[in-house]
Amino acid sequence: MATYKGIQGFTIQNLSADPSNPIEGQVWYNSTSNVWKVGELTTAGAWASGGDLNTARVQLAGAGTQTAGLVFGGTPPTTGATEEYNGSTWTTSPGSLNTARRALAGAGIQTAALAFGGYDDTANLGATEEYNGSTWTSNPTGLNTARTGLAGCGTQTAGLAFGGYTTTFSGATEEYDGSTWTNSNNLITARTELAGAGIQTAGLAFGGNTPPVTGATEEYDGTSWATNPGSMNTARREMGAAGIQTAALAFGGNLPGSSAATEEYDGSTWTSTTSMATARKILGGLGTQSSALGMGGETTVAVATTEEWTGAGSPTTKTITVS
Repeated sequence: MATYKGIQGFTIQNLSADPSNPIEGQVWYNSTSNVWKVGELTTAGAWASGGDLNTARVQLAGAGTQTAGLVFGGTPPTTGATEEYNGSTWTTSPGSLNTARRALAGAGIQTAALAFGGYDDTANLGATEEYNGSTWTSNPTGLNTARTGLAGCGTQTAGLAFGGYTTTFSGATEEYDGSTWTNSNNLITARTELAGAGIQTAGLAFGGNTPPVTGATEEYDGTSWATNPGSMNTARREMGAAGIQTAALAFGGNLPGSSAATEEYDGSTWTSTTSMATARKILGGLGTQSSALGMGGETTVAVATTEEWTGAGSPTTKTITVS
């Protein structure tokens, strides 16, 4: 006769806490809560409530992951406030940006982030700052093209900046090596208020205002941009984004009018999926296609709410009801 171990390859365990990454079909007894549980994979992605930001804001930037996230900058009022997320709660960092600004871009992780560009209420900026997990340090070498409403991706030592607004719509693209920005080939479609994902040698630009509002998608190979025929299903600007060039996530945004639409990109095509709980625009985003955060933004006013995205195929835990 077949046994559970023979079928699944492991035994039913008695555990005081749920496993951090359960295998699909794994069954265990949680001795702390006195219930039986089973590991499943989600069949569809879903948004769930996370911890609120301490400072409600729009036009903010983000970096990092869902369990180690970072936000910085934004308005109103224009701020340099920085907050760190641990998977449930946002904590204000004593290290604010040296140059308070909004409509900036970010890259990197929670302990090694990059902030660049934006607007300080008087002028477009090229200012670049690096975060070490507690403090921001200004780099004397800023972007070659000062601008607001740009997008970014990559790491603190290999960043990518693209698009934005100077006195007109920009396609300017620059690469960062940890100390200096170098001009590269421009976006094919100049635009502002766009979103970005990926790394310096495999970047992704999508959406924005050309004008009009667009869903156009472009891929960067480390040298030049190529237009992908797979435009977004919902053209928009001022959205949140996460992921990499072959597995990106876009959410929220301005149609015009606040949107909750969420789409996944597989390297060629955008597919609509579960919408956010709260429609919003000018929000921040970070993380991966399967594990992302959408935070802040505007409904009719600036909000502090955070939503956590869990993509299809991610492990989850269900309680087994017995009688």
